[in-house]
Amino acid sequence: MSFDPPQRVAPAFAVPGDANRVTAFDKLRANGIYGFDSKDIRSRPFTLLRAQVLRIARARGWRIIGVTSPTPKVGKSFVASNLAAALARTPDLHTYLFDFDLRRSTIARNFQLKGDFGLSHFLDGTISDLGAVARTIPGEQLTIFPSFVNAAASDELVASNRMDSLITAMRQLPEGTLCLCDLPPVFANDDAVVISQKIDAYLMIVEDGVTTRKQVRDSFRLLSPAPCIGTVLNRYSAGLISDDYGYGYGQNKQYGGYYDN
Repeated sequence: MSFDPPQRVAPAFAVPGDANRVTAFDKLRANGIYGFDSKDIRSRPFTLLRAQVLRIARARGWRIIGVTSPTPKVGKSFVASNLAAALARTPDLHTYLFDFDLRRSTIARNFQLKGDFGLSHFLDGTISDLGAVARTIPGEQLTIFPSFVNAAASDELVASNRMDSLITAMRQLPEGTLCLCDLPPVFANDDAVVISQKIDAYLMIVEDGVTTRKQVRDSFRLLSPAPCIGTVLNRYSAGLISDDYGYGYGQNKQYGGYYDN
C-alpha cells in the first residue's frame, strides 16, 4: 500500500491562473474555509496555528496529527479543514487530510466534494486503490481523502488490519509531508481512542462556554498515552487573539452543525 497522488488523483475543483487565484476559493469561503488565502484576515488564526503545529511536530518528529474534541458541534472539522488549507501554503510541505470521522464525515461537505466511494470504503475493502479516494486542488500542496456514507461499523474499520496498513503507509511517506487526520469526538464513540494510539499526537478543540473542564480532563485520560500537541479554544467570545488583531476562531455559529444531517 502506497501513495502516488500526482498521477492518480482527481482534482477537487478547477483553479484558474494566478491572476484569478483568490476568486477560485470563493465558494469554499461560503463553507467557512479561509485558510487558502493569506490575504483574508479570517485565515490569520489558522496561519498562527499552523506555525505552532509545525514547530512542535518538526521538533519531535511527528508526522501524523489528529484533530478531535470531547463532544460534537464545537467546530472540530472546521478547524481541521482550515488548518489543512493553511498548511497547504507552506513551502516544501505536502499536506494529506484524512477524514477518519467515518460516522459523521464533514470534510467532503466543507470542501464541496462529491463521490460514491470514500476512505471508509477503502478500509472495508470495497475498493482497493486509495488513489480512487484522493482529491487534490491544482496548485495547492494538499491531498484530501474524504469519507462518504457507509453502513459498515466504524469501530471495526479503525481497528482493522487495513487501517494499520494505511497508518504504516502514511509513516512511509517521504520527508516534507504531514498527515492531518480529522477524528471523531472522544465521547461520540471509541473510534478516536483507538485511532489516537496509532498516530503521533492530537490537537484538542474545545468551545468557549460549552466544553467543560471535566470533559477535557476525561478526554485526555481516555486518549492517554497519546500526546496532545495543543488545545484550541474555538468561538472564544473575545477572539483567539487580542482585539488589536480583530479575529478569533469560528465566531460565526454556522460552524457548529457538526452532527446535523
